[in-house]
Amino acid sequence: MDNTLITILGPTACGKTAAAVALAAEIDAEIISADSRQVYRRMDIGTGKDLDEYRLPDGRQIPVHLVDICEPGYKYNIYEYQRDFLRAYGDIRSRGNKVILCGGSGLYLESVLRGYRLSEVPQNPELRKSLEDKSLEELTEMLRTYKRLHNTTDVDTAQRAIRAIEIEEYYRRTPLPDRPFPEFTSHTIGLKVDRDVRRARITRRLRNRLDGGMLDEVRALLAEGIPPQDLIYYGLEYKYVTLHLTGKLTYDEMFRQLEIAIHQFAKRQMTYFRGMERRGVPIRWVELSEKNAGTQLKLLLEAW
Repeated sequence: MDNTLITILGPTACGKTAAAVALAAEIDAEIISADSRQVYRRMDIGTGKDLDEYRLPDGRQIPVHLVDICEPGYKYNIYEYQRDFLRAYGDIRSRGNKVILCGGSGLYLESVLRGYRLSEVPQNPELRKSLEDKSLEELTEMLRTYKRLHNTTDVDTAQRAIRAIEIEEYYRRTPLPDRPFPEFTSHTIGLKVDRDVRRARITRRLRNRLDGGMLDEVRALLAEGIPPQDLIYYGLEYKYVTLHLTGKLTYDEMFRQLEIAIHQFAKRQMTYFRGMERRGVPIRWVELSEKNAGTQLKLLLEAW
């Protein structure tokens, strides 16, 4: 079995899922998600997890893997993602279908496309204690000094930054494992939209999510007994909505700060993808716009 796949990546709000579903329907493929938040059950609105997007107009359902596989509060990691990706990939290929890897979590994508050799990283209480008083800005700067897996794309909370540093320190002091990871040949397609269009989409989508019950979703998670700090760890919507619901931010402060954070996140994603290109991952970029809406599938097929 040859290890080939199609990868569709891009920043938030660029239309990755719709593009992957359209292409999957055309070429008989199944989708493996590369989204670090959509792995969690009952975290739907805040992660943009709409399983109806995988249903075609004729009623067919495009299979999607690595969505809804963990309970909220759990800290799923990249080692587990590689393991679960390989299982899903083998399952899909055993049935003779093609695989589309789709998402915006740069480290998940790159760990597959560049075959990172990883092992489980235990917690380091002493290191965590030494970092607990540092600000997110200080932690992010520290993270940038590492040469191996440094990734500031998903790091928008101090907890996530400390965990990233913990992982970097472990790999710096621990020999690489003999855990082989197969090499994949990927036809990698990057989606992008005009920056102003993307910004407008992000703001519109945020309003729709808030109007669509995102606060109630987070309230329900808190009511389950999930500690606020665990939800804040996931960043973006879960961070700011939790801060609002626990009285740390007003509604207007939450909206304004969250909107800015999502715009910054999209910018960091694009920076990371450009870095992937420099590190040897060829990406064929396709610009999506209102003008080419009717030919987007054709553009994807040509890029593939």
